[in-house]
Amino acid sequence: MSEFEFLAEEAAEVGAPAALPTVRRVDAATPAGTVSALLWGESPGITLLHGGGLNAHTWDATILALGRSALAVDLPGHGDSAWRDDFDYGPRANAAAVAAVLDAHAPGARQTLVGQSLGGVTALALAQARPDLVERLVLVDVSPGLRPEDAAPVTTFLSGPLEFGSREEIVELALAAGLGSSRRALARGVVLNTRVRDDGVVVFKHHLASPPPGARFDVDFRDLWPAVEEATVPVLLVRGTQGFLGPGAVEEFRSRVPRAEIVEIDAGHNVQEQQPAALAAALAGFLAGSPVDR
Repeated sequence: MSEFEFLAEEAAEVGAPAALPTVRRVDAATPAGTVSALLWGESPGITLLHGGGLNAHTWDATILALGRSALAVDLPGHGDSAWRDDFDYGPRANAAAVAAVLDAHAPGARQTLVGQSLGGVTALALAQARPDLVERLVLVDVSPGLRPEDAAPVTTFLSGPLEFGSREEIVELALAAGLGSSRRALARGVVLNTRVRDDGVVVFKHHLASPPPGARFDVDFRDLWPAVEEATVPVLLVRGTQGFLGPGAVEEFRSRVPRAEIVEIDAGHNVQEQQPAALAAALAGFLAGSPVDR
């Protein structure tokens, strides 16, 4: 199957034009090995970074609704990007890889970085390390104050079974973990995030589902507070009302980054999959510089 075969269906769901935009896969050599991305249109000004265990296609519907040129990156160890031998998929290691992708495919163009979950803290690390690449920051359901227990649904899901008898089995597990609200959207995502081995067993494409012995994935991001507190670019926090950021975490963010705009969307953690049109509208308002409802 083509990895783009669901685009017409998603465009119809978000009310995007039936004439689909041009999208192609591009690659870049990085310190983490080859990193792959989806280039929508030409000369992107928006770069989107997915959460742990997802891939660039998680943004398809949001990009279709937004209708702008964009670059959606498969973070190292995810999607079509290479796995790291050191299993370091932390924000700073990811940021170095994303910087190489931007240098290759958006040279000289400062980006609006849109990052969900792990992608959000990766965006913060990139803004701190390479401020020359960043024009705006959008964090989707993540903050440096996110606690490990807040992310338990994802970490539990990722530490579960590594092999499956069918893709439908994965959809059921994801629904049970509260990681999606639409069975159809989850089914599409599972198709694009798994492969079927020669023996018929279904496995995830990302490395987090196949960690080396003794490896662990750290979700303590508190050392990235200075990256957002000291950033001089506009900042938007998008919270899913049923996501991982509780009211206390949002208030902490508001007090530590008082100039940030904050918007809430009726969705779980994967806002871009559950409410892509609403997220696109929030992004469009932020890009236009108009106030975002708090």
